[in-house]
Order: sequence, then C-alpha cells, then structure tokens
Amino acid sequence: MQRVPEPELMNDPAQAEAYASADFSEPHNAFVAHFARLFPEFREGRVLDLGCGAADITIRFARAYAGARLDGVDGAAAMLALGRSAVARAQLQARVTLIERRLPDPVMPQAAYDAVICNSLLHHLADPGVLWQTVAAVARPGAPVLVMDLMRPVSREAARALVELHAAGAPVLMQRDFFHSLCAAYRPAEVVAQLEASGPAGFALEVVSDRHWIVWGRIRG
Repeated sequence: MQRVPEPELMNDPAQAEAYASADFSEPHNAFVAHFARLFPEFREGRVLDLGCGAADITIRFARAYAGARLDGVDGAAAMLALGRSAVARAQLQARVTLIERRLPDPVMPQAAYDAVICNSLLHHLADPGVLWQTVAAVARPGAPVLVMDLMRPVSREAARALVELHAAGAPVLMQRDFFHSLCAAYRPAEVVAQLEASGPAGFALEVVSDRHWIVWGRIRG
C-alpha cells in the first residue's frame, strides 16, 4: 500500500476533543516504559516533547520522572488548549509548559534539552527530515532520544483490521482518524532511510507492536 499523507495539524475542535478523550493508556504507558528500559540512568533534566498534542504522554512522563521539566510543542492550538487543561488537572503547571510551534521552527532553542521524546508526529509531516533535523538540533550532546510512531500496514484491508482490533469501541471519528493515520504512517525501512539521509547518526529502530515502531539513540557530541 502506498502512503497516503494526512494533514499536518489536528486543529478541528471536534477532532481534538475526540483525540484528547480517547484512551491511549496502553501505547502511551508503553512509550514511557520503553524510555525507562532504554535509558535507565535518566532521572532529571529538561525534556522536549515534540508533537505533544493534548499532552497525555507529556503528563505520564512528568509523573514518571519527578525531576524532569517538560516543554511540549505542537502546532495545533485546539490540541494545546485541551493539553493545558489536562496539565492543570494533573497539577503539573510548575513542571510542564506547552508551546504552540510548527516545525521547522528556526527559533527553537539549540542544544538545550537533556532528552527529547516524540510520539505519532512523524506520519503527520510532509517532510520527515524536519523531525530528525529538529531532534539533532535541539538536544544536547549525549541526550537520550525516543521516537514512536505508527507503522503502515501492507494494505487498506490490513489497516481496517487493525482499526477493528484496537478501536472497535471508539467513536466513529476516532476510528476514521486511526485508519487515516495508519495509511499515512511510514514503514521501518522508510524510517531507516530517513535516518541515513537526515540523521541523527547511530540510532536504532525496533518494531514493538503490531502497529508501532520506536527509534532511539543518543545525540553524538
């Protein structure tokens, strides 16, 4: 199946509300667990969450790492509004800041972050190199990086089967968006080619579920 791009921003209020109210506890808890497994020495520091959306992973990461201060960046105002409400409910305003920015952004602080995390942003980008170049620019030397995203199935029928398996009880809008995201996602070989073309160097890729891969590594000094 050829990749079918989808819009870069999720700025429709109904779409943002559906996404923010969905239960992503399984993949989002897995994301934080993968970070802990791959970077067991990390305890504290300034962390950037690229494409934070409604801040669910941002909040879960902040709870897991009491010594972390997080900046969540997203280009969709509607998602960030919901994210700020969620941060307030979690009483994490002192450690979590959400910022509206759209990549590429030349004013992003350079070599400023002790860790960079990112979930489900890559498949929204028209130019995937933007993500990898941003990661390399904003992270300090030695900073751990973890990126997770969906993996495009072999066919539209296989994508529909994944929606039925993982989102059968979700609202129709969420099922539609999940299907479109699967069709817009990159396959592992495509991601490896992106890394070879855009860096950062020395990163590894692992398929971690029937619909997710992760890329991780440390920024070389």
